[in-house]
Amino acid sequence: MHPRLSLVAAATLLSLPVQALAAEERAFNVPKGSLSSALPVISRQAGVSISVVDAKLWQARVKPVRGRMRVEEAIQRLLKGSDARAVRVSATSWRIERRAVAPRVAHRPAPPPRQVPQPRAREPAQNMVAAAQDEIIVTASKTDLPYSHFAGVVTQLSGGDLAFGGERGMESILSRTATVSSTHLGSGRNKLFIRGIADSSFTGPTQSTVGQYLGDIRLSYNAPDPDLRLYDVDNVEILEGPQGTLYGAGSLGGIIRVVPKAPDPRAMTVQAIAGVSLTQHGDPGGDIAAIANLPVGDDGHALRLVGYMLTDGGYIDNPLRGQNDVNRVHVRGGRGAFRFDAGNDWTVDLGGVYQSIKSNDAQYADKAADPLTRNSMVEQNASARYGLGTIVIMKDWDGLHFQSSNAFIDHRLFERFDASVPEAPPGSVASTGAVDVERLFAPVQITPLSNVPRVLDQRNATRMFVSENRLSRPYHDGLGWVIGASFIDNRARQKREYGYGPLRAVLPGVTNKITEVTGYAEATVEVMPDLIAAGGIRLSHARLGGMAEGVSFALAQAGRATTASRNETDLLPSFSLLATPLHNLRLYARYQEGFRPGGLAVDGNFVRRFLNDQVRTWEAGVRFGDKGQSLFDASIAVSHSRWRNIQADFIDSAGFPTTANIGDGRITSVSGALAMRPTETLTFELGAVYNHSRVDDLALEILPVFASAPGRLGRIPNVASHAVRGSINYATVVGDEDFRVNSWANYIGPSRLGIGPVLGESQGDYIDTGVAMRIGNDRRGLSLTLTNLFDSRGNRFSLGTPFVEGNEGFMTPLRPRTLRIAVDVAY
Repeated sequence: MHPRLSLVAAATLLSLPVQALAAEERAFNVPKGSLSSALPVISRQAGVSISVVDAKLWQARVKPVRGRMRVEEAIQRLLKGSDARAVRVSATSWRIERRAVAPRVAHRPAPPPRQVPQPRAREPAQNMVAAAQDEIIVTASKTDLPYSHFAGVVTQLSGGDLAFGGERGMESILSRTATVSSTHLGSGRNKLFIRGIADSSFTGPTQSTVGQYLGDIRLSYNAPDPDLRLYDVDNVEILEGPQGTLYGAGSLGGIIRVVPKAPDPRAMTVQAIAGVSLTQHGDPGGDIAAIANLPVGDDGHALRLVGYMLTDGGYIDNPLRGQNDVNRVHVRGGRGAFRFDAGNDWTVDLGGVYQSIKSNDAQYADKAADPLTRNSMVEQNASARYGLGTIVIMKDWDGLHFQSSNAFIDHRLFERFDASVPEAPPGSVASTGAVDVERLFAPVQITPLSNVPRVLDQRNATRMFVSENRLSRPYHDGLGWVIGASFIDNRARQKREYGYGPLRAVLPGVTNKITEVTGYAEATVEVMPDLIAAGGIRLSHARLGGMAEGVSFALAQAGRATTASRNETDLLPSFSLLATPLHNLRLYARYQEGFRPGGLAVDGNFVRRFLNDQVRTWEAGVRFGDKGQSLFDASIAVSHSRWRNIQADFIDSAGFPTTANIGDGRITSVSGALAMRPTETLTFELGAVYNHSRVDDLALEILPVFASAPGRLGRIPNVASHAVRGSINYATVVGDEDFRVNSWANYIGPSRLGIGPVLGESQGDYIDTGVAMRIGNDRRGLSLTLTNLFDSRGNRFSLGTPFVEGNEGFMTPLRPRTLRIAVDVAY
């Protein structure tokens, strides 16, 4: 989607009058109420001047206006059913006067999407000229708080920018932010991290440190990133954490909230995208997607559908099996939503998501082998299936908003790891952490052979029901608040099986159950001019339980006390202050807490308990300029976190991943960003982050694990010590078509793979680059994207498989230089 160049130009030249066009669409979010309160809002969002002839009309009741539409249509919607009418005076001004007879209204229009609300202005003015671009609203604050009033670090990425250059799922977000990082096992298998708060390299029973949401629906609890494709998305909001007060458990590092476009009852639209990609040293790939919005009847109902298929060509060769380009990935999925206008300002959204990811083989390579080559005796395929069903009920009245969000999630993941043992001196298996095959098959007489393929299969199945109900007063007139309650019931089962040639052995598995009931409240108040305070509290009560699977009855009885159900209660306060001592200069300080509940983890031949962990964070920051609206804007934030009872994964003495509370740690993070717009067509952006972490108080039970590697005790894994991102965006008009170019470069600094001597290897320290361009208009376009411009290898992730000795010899390279050519059409 091409940028609106007129908006950028006006933001650069604020002293010039706004050149509003009658056909131009803008985003509106105007609450219903009196004309005196609504008029400044719509005037500002429309970028036009509006006067009122009859002073008695100021108290007239007007309708809410939400969604993208022409200025004329927005004003008509606002005044519909009242005694007022609008008369255009010029291209940038309107006059409201009394009409003789008010029309009768047969049907109330359905409320358009409210996921991207715009600011509620406070200036009492009859004649206003808005800034050319609407103020950014932090909808993830649950009170539709303007970014200028938000005390914290938030990154908002538009859906058009994410789709520009090709849809890449979570990779699109990672390439555009410096503070978000990820493991790189493969699509649908990764864990995400924000602000240096990271725990492990692979999927285990621990809950994620980052909360992921689709709209207001939580996507997972203790499962990996489902990597849903970001087609037909309004925007993505990233709130750096902790965000425990509003989002509860699993938001230690922050949250990532994807806001999909909602069904629109006003018009039918159809869009199609198709692309072909060519990867150097690898196989070609392709993608195709279709998006449709269909009004249903004349009563404000609408249906929105998204479907897609993608194939990423492989580029890793396996000479040992005589195979080339083994790591091809197939993604199939879709999303649907039906909006039902129930009348009297009630709206019901019924939705569903399904996505399947199949990876033919792993994407890692051997460090000691030729580039993009791995010698593996087995095919390490993986598959992920994600299903989501949702019911969201909303109502707006008298400046209040009620929302009930309910969902059922079914998430399944299968992974196969190579556990073959190469030729090695006697005794090396136990010392390096490889699986002790002879112990597993003790009752069976076998002759260990280094050329017999050995695999470990792991299956994770998660089912979750989640319901959140909240009442909020979206921020305006110096006050915003939210109060709510949520219920989560989550069950996660992990099964593992070891295969040695034709033999199979069931390994200990575990089932974790949690039922969580929560109440929360938060308020934001302008206590005096240029000073805003916010505070909140969350009380969560969780019942945890679980059981071991594949464990003998005697061992299960012996550990009954360990695996029995138990209760946890957590109180999470938060508070913040934001001051504006000078125009466009804002200072803030913030305190927030977050936690993760405990659970059960496999430990050798048994399953044992690990406790909940908790993060307490102090943060301070400075922001200058209006984001996206001024010639220059910049921000810097410093945070210090104390992390207690850190839940982390490491390799046990039998060669298997396990989870335990490793101790306490401290994390200091410094992040900054700036943007410059020297001309109406050119934008420069730069972002950077520095993380310093230390595990300074190890748990006694963990000390033996580190005995052989005392120099690797201190650092929290998987987060680069520093990262830098820069981009250049150029947009202009060529003939009758819009032309846009975006280029970027990201440097990812060094990090460690995990905790302990086996997972203590280095990774990172590479540069990722790309350029994307598009020529066209709203109806059609031709795109070209080139990623990894210099065809560099890098090492994104050092974990190939934890079940083969010598895993320090693994690396996950960047996808080689890839060219994508695509077309998009819309009707």
